[in-house]
Amino acid sequence: MSKIKTSFFCQNCGTSFSKWQGQCHACKEWNTIVEEIIQKEEKVAWKTTTKETTKAAKPLLIKEIDSAQEIRLNTTDSELNRVLGGGLVPGSLTLLGGEPGIGKSTLLLQISLKLPYKTLYVSGEESQKQIKMRAERILPSSENCYILTETKTQNIFRQIAEMQPEIVIIDSIQTLHTDFIESSAGSISQIRECTAELIKFAKESNTPVILIGHITKDGTIAGPKILEHMVDTVLQFEGDRNHVYRILRSLKNRFGSTAELGIYEMLGSGLREVDNPSEILISHKEEELSGTAIACTLEGMRPLMIEIQALVSTAVYGTPQRSTTGYNAKRLNMILAVLEKRAGFRLGMKDVFLNVTGGISVDDTAIDLAVVAAILSSNEDIAIAEGFCFAGEVGLSGEIRPVNRIEQRIQEAEKLGFTTILVSKHNKIALKNTKINVILVSKIEDVVSELFG
Repeated sequence: MSKIKTSFFCQNCGTSFSKWQGQCHACKEWNTIVEEIIQKEEKVAWKTTTKETTKAAKPLLIKEIDSAQEIRLNTTDSELNRVLGGGLVPGSLTLLGGEPGIGKSTLLLQISLKLPYKTLYVSGEESQKQIKMRAERILPSSENCYILTETKTQNIFRQIAEMQPEIVIIDSIQTLHTDFIESSAGSISQIRECTAELIKFAKESNTPVILIGHITKDGTIAGPKILEHMVDTVLQFEGDRNHVYRILRSLKNRFGSTAELGIYEMLGSGLREVDNPSEILISHKEEELSGTAIACTLEGMRPLMIEIQALVSTAVYGTPQRSTTGYNAKRLNMILAVLEKRAGFRLGMKDVFLNVTGGISVDDTAIDLAVVAAILSSNEDIAIAEGFCFAGEVGLSGEIRPVNRIEQRIQEAEKLGFTTILVSKHNKIALKNTKINVILVSKIEDVVSELFG
């Protein structure tokens, strides 16, 4: 009988150690190192059914390598296709993370029910009857979706070899375990070994695999960081369970851009794709209110119109509050300092609260001009005229700086019915025959005179 081997792993970053120690020297975290059994049998987890002779790889000149575009599988979901870069790549491994109850399982079950390919949905968390109840609510019938409730990888690969699916979905990677590792399911060594087996299967059989991963309390995907390095694509499903809208974004993508964004609406019958997110991110109000401005931002290749809300009030306590939701707090402090120093507005002893509606977070500096407009509107208690929107970056000297792809932003604003857009004077605009009124501004003083003058 072979001797049982153990090793010590950091639960935070996955670094292995020969003995226990208090602090991990890789990630500097304390008390995260635990002992795990790593005895491994001399077996092969996945074997291809065809008898192939393995050939050693040979180096090729870069001009000799076949550059034909990879054929992608259409997921029948336009939002997921956009985030993936056009669809699922054969042989790829995709990891989907998100908070409990956010809708990860619902999203993948909904897609697997609609796919025109033979799909195997493996669940280690729910029974077949539970999945059936949810599936009937989403789509009553499907001819291509097979449900398997199993957590042992050897049994999963046995079923895969029998039915030969075209797409495999695993819910979730933390529930799987293999006989080749003695530690419990969800441990670092089990997650790493099960993922390695799935990667070997995906690459050898050219079958795309989608994994669902849990996240920790600080929002990162649970398990070792090496898990994110092993897979081809990492997707994050975000949103507030108290709101109906969900955002799907790409954190890593070997086959496309990581700047794309998908938006869904959670309904009783599943997740609905939102084709025009600007309509849900702008609130519909009957009367004009101060402290509200519309910004034109970009998420990947998609222009979005978002609403910025600001509230400026006299500070009750000695130290004024600066609170933001969906916007960088340090950038807000910078903009307030510019307004104080360059434009002469006395905001140093006032509370300032800023909110990006719709529950999304925006990093685009082009919304700076809308933030300035919303703050000044609330401070003066004068509503911004209906039909105005903004796209510009604010510099430290109070100048309005140009932003990229301004023409696409202007066209989106015109399409949604806005009548006036304020942009930087230094932007080069080649658009013709546009109905929207484009106002060019160079300093904050110009913005103030246009809005309140």
